[in-house]
Amino acid sequence: MRARDLAVEYPTVSVDSDAMEAARLMAEHKLPGLLVLDERGEPKAILPASQMIKVLVPAYVIEDPTLAAVVDEKHADRICQALAGRRVGECLPSKAAPPPIADPDDTALEVAALMAQVRSPLVAVADKAKDGARLLGVITAAHLLHQLLGASGASSLK
Repeated sequence: MRARDLAVEYPTVSVDSDAMEAARLMAEHKLPGLLVLDERGEPKAILPASQMIKVLVPAYVIEDPTLAAVVDEKHADRICQALAGRRVGECLPSKAAPPPIADPDDTALEVAALMAQVRSPLVAVADKAKDGARLLGVITAAHLLHQLLGASGASSLK
């Protein structure tokens, strides 16, 4: 099976999208991350849900996790205010690597190797042309696992 056959429509956001809306999109659809597109609509980065959570957690709690136990529920409920007025681009890691992009003709194993190499929960599938990349869809780790397990005839857990 080729990457073009594995690729599915997947929610994307732009670097200028509202961070709170992006977080809601992840939460509502239980997404492992979002593909972030640049101004031209080309894949720019992957925003993992774990990175969005990191944006929510105050820096002092990240530095000393024992402080999380002393923050009362009233203040913890306000944690999402850290996203208010922010853009997705501001939530990306400072050294955000470009997203993994598979060629439409890549095999499932090539996509799996790319995903494993960069430790990404998703891979963009795009036609790469001189004038940019045209996004065809996304392959998530869960979808790829499902396809690989199905191809191997592995039985499901009960």
